[in-house]
Amino acid sequence: QVQLVESGGGLVQAGGSLRLSCKVSGIIFSNYGMGWFRQGPGKEREFIALISWSGATTHYADSVKDRFTISRDNAKNTVWLQMNGLKPEDTADYYCAAGRRLTAVGTADSFFAHWGQGIQVTVSS
Repeated sequence: QVQLVESGGGLVQAGGSLRLSCKVSGIIFSNYGMGWFRQGPGKEREFIALISWSGATTHYADSVKDRFTISRDNAKNTVWLQMNGLKPEDTADYYCAAGRRLTAVGTADSFFAHWGQGIQVTVSS
């Protein structure tokens, strides 16, 4: 059974930082590209960042580029999203997602086969 469990969300003031973690089990983690998505109040789910299974390749949405960093440790079966310079518009539920075995991931939902339950991030102004 594949499980993705996010942690590290919460309430932060604008300009602050948070680090989201996603612990993965049930798959050979190093064989899977990973991604982060978010869904704000009244909005559709949107792509935030992805990382290849080796960690060599990353890609970000323009809205978070230069503020957010995705990283992974294959020995710990964990992917992180470091979020700096948070803005009120970053308020959303954040979701970790795993792709398909030995298959490149992209920015669309359809690249990802497994999803976490989501974690709330609230940025106050």
